[in-house]
Amino acid sequence: MSERPFRPRKPKFQRPYGRPGRRDNHSRQRPSDIDTTILYGWHPVVEALRNGNREIRRLLATENSARRLSEELEQPLPIEPEIVRPDEINRLVEPDAVHQGLYLEADPLPSPTLDTLSGKRVVLALDQITDPHNVGAIVRTAAAFGVEAIITTARHSPAATGVLAKSASGGLEHVPFMIVRNLADSLIALGERGFQRIGLDSSGEASLGELKLRNPVILVLGSEGKGLRQRTRECCDVIGRLDMPGAIKSLNVSNAAAISLYAVTKAVSGSAEQ
Repeated sequence: MSERPFRPRKPKFQRPYGRPGRRDNHSRQRPSDIDTTILYGWHPVVEALRNGNREIRRLLATENSARRLSEELEQPLPIEPEIVRPDEINRLVEPDAVHQGLYLEADPLPSPTLDTLSGKRVVLALDQITDPHNVGAIVRTAAAFGVEAIITTARHSPAATGVLAKSASGGLEHVPFMIVRNLADSLIALGERGFQRIGLDSSGEASLGELKLRNPVILVLGSEGKGLRQRTRECCDVIGRLDMPGAIKSLNVSNAAAISLYAVTKAVSGSAEQ
């Protein structure tokens, strides 16, 4: 019996984007530039189109969404939308993403620096909070309370795009991100500028409502589970906590951010009036 000749298998073709088994003509147009901000969904895209500081590169819209844009926006669109079918946008976003017929590519927004922060409004710092849904919800809350900026690290934090932007529901256009290499060094620098550095942790030494707060102030939130890192805690002036009167004593970090931002903004506005 003769041996069957060896024939190497051909490698399977791997598509860089899109869903398996489907042709993806749009995939070659998907941006590879890490400095491109991807926004989809009604509120993120509409707020970006209204933002004069946002440099728009590309806008895709279904016929219905393009019609709705022209009806509801009170200003001319900064860019003419490309009319596409919904499945063309599906190929450009995460699986199961709710894009509502709108997809936008833009430049990142200008970022403040430690030296340009005015200190007139609360600044928020996130210590390795990695879930983009949680960070997006925090951004939305921060926009509601008029936070001046959100400080995050270059590593162990989600990019201000895609899922985060969708969860922020347009808040990304109103609260700039400041990306730093080392959060502890940044907290030290802000302390030298007179910022009161308030960490939030369940093991805090005092209830957040009992602390004497003043502007300029920065509120520092830690990740779920681990909380604030030790080095971050050491760079805060005080660690506050949220006292929960009910049976559940811990909160999702985005919910904790909402409560603590309410307490801090109320406290510093009250101290300014005195």
